[in-house]
Amino acid sequence: MFAYIVRRLWQMLPTMLGVVLLVFILFNWVGGDPAYILAGKMANAQSIANIRHQLGVDQPYYVQLWIFIKQIVTFDFGQSWATGEAVSSIVTTRLGPSLTVLVPLTVLETALGIALALAIAFVRGSLTDRAVMVACTVGMSVSILVYIIVFQYGLAYQLGLFPVQGWGDSVWINLLRYAPLPILIGLAVSVAPTLRLFRSFVLDEVGQDYVRTARAKGLSERRVMWVHVLRNAAIPIITYVMSNLPALLIGAFLLERFFGIPGIGREVILAVERSDFPVIKAITIYVAAATMLANLLTDLLYQAVDPRVQLS
Repeated sequence: MFAYIVRRLWQMLPTMLGVVLLVFILFNWVGGDPAYILAGKMANAQSIANIRHQLGVDQPYYVQLWIFIKQIVTFDFGQSWATGEAVSSIVTTRLGPSLTVLVPLTVLETALGIALALAIAFVRGSLTDRAVMVACTVGMSVSILVYIIVFQYGLAYQLGLFPVQGWGDSVWINLLRYAPLPILIGLAVSVAPTLRLFRSFVLDEVGQDYVRTARAKGLSERRVMWVHVLRNAAIPIITYVMSNLPALLIGAFLLERFFGIPGIGREVILAVERSDFPVIKAITIYVAAATMLANLLTDLLYQAVDPRVQLS
């Protein structure tokens, strides 16, 4: 196991180098000269030259690339062009609010999706099954903006069950007061596609030979579904959940924007609006690294779920 982890980490280096080169090319050759962005429309040639020297963009490309690699290795991407705050501090302080919403949301979404998928599998092909699938299709057709507006107006403004916006300094206050409504909206948006996907995973296993053998042995339908079917359906479920984790940090920007949550997704949008390249580059690299580590963790979970899976 240890040798496998070391080998996988070593194999990640070429992939990460490719990501670094791609990000470097996009921001240096396609993204334009940052000196003009920072100097403003009324800047003269001398001020632009000074900014280029301060940023190091007047140096050869191989020197700039080496500086970028050192920033990645040392986790020091300099300062934000918009606020002057250290980029590493921006990432670490924004990560907590995002995880406060996304961790409970992912856990609840996965648990609810699995439970509902197994329940629907019990009545597969029935009117209830078809009605639930139609409801899922309708739910997936509604924009997340509609969910946000309706839930904010109905549950927060009209009923006063939740604050409309806000975020505090305490993790528990945020988790119990400010995060529940964004989590509820996230569940309302994600439960339909998750249920449809997990249902297909479960139904793919229901028709297998080992399921008919288990039933022939006299095992109850509940035991067949919750023990045998779920165990084998867990592998694609794990793949789906783990592959979505890094993207969720960025994908939840609408929730963070509408509810005033100072998370990673909201920070990315602000960085794009301000052309704050250091923040965008840092988060891009961090998300790429998180994606590769999530893939490694997925393979390790495969073997934990099914020891017959051979890691290579």
